[in-house]
Amino acid sequence: MSIDLFFKTSFKCSKLITHNYSTSFSLGIRLFKPKFRDPIYAVYGFVRYADEIVDTFHDFDKSELLERFRQSTYVAIDQGISLNPILNSFQKVVREYDIDMDLINAFLDSMAMDLSDIEYNQDNYENYIYGSAEVVGLMCLKIFVEGDQKMYDELKRSARYLGSAFQKVNFLRDINSDYNDRGRTYFPNVDLRNFNMHRKREIERDIHDDFAMAKEGILKLPSGVKLGVYVAYIYYLTLFDKIKGLSATRILTERIRVHNFKKILLLVRTYFAFRLKAI
Repeated sequence: MSIDLFFKTSFKCSKLITHNYSTSFSLGIRLFKPKFRDPIYAVYGFVRYADEIVDTFHDFDKSELLERFRQSTYVAIDQGISLNPILNSFQKVVREYDIDMDLINAFLDSMAMDLSDIEYNQDNYENYIYGSAEVVGLMCLKIFVEGDQKMYDELKRSARYLGSAFQKVNFLRDINSDYNDRGRTYFPNVDLRNFNMHRKREIERDIHDDFAMAKEGILKLPSGVKLGVYVAYIYYLTLFDKIKGLSATRILTERIRVHNFKKILLLVRTYFAFRLKAI
């Protein structure tokens, strides 16, 4: 028997993780050409598992688990194999697409920041966003360009802006649970006990600029992934617009979301706009 079945099963596990945890990203990935889907599932499965350790494993030693996950990641990449199917699919993608270890380390460092009660200043905030979101965009970009370093260098700035926009929207969406359930306040110099519309608008202007810079790069992506990334962009932009229309008090008391039916409508509209060359 061949080891191919083990690798095929590992990628199926990463795909299952993606579908179970994120309908929005799953919809976008389905629009990629088939050759791009498994590698992106592998990246998502990896970052999702690390995020779960710090966000939900409350009855366990999170620091020990995250450190074990980090060391297991290093071993998997070094040896080209892991009995953990999520790490196995991820290491294969890292080696095949030459994903820089600095990106992986930055991501894991940001996850470790979530284990401590940090009062974020501007530097901590920017470092966290880079490691937790921007580097994920850069990992995906490595896959999208398939070894074209010139294209990677041209698009990496936009990829970082896109990851940053997504993460900041997540911060606004989850501001209630992050603060009340996890004791986190990511936005620097923000006192949520006195959060108001003025401060909310300042944050929103920053996110708006990130979205604008990200779109330039999306339109230059290879045809096999452009539509899928654009669908994710439109979904997050729609979520952002919904949040912008709400009061500061309301986003502190509930988690804002786009319902699945609306996501399907967005997918259909974006698909036809793309095919009609409207984007």
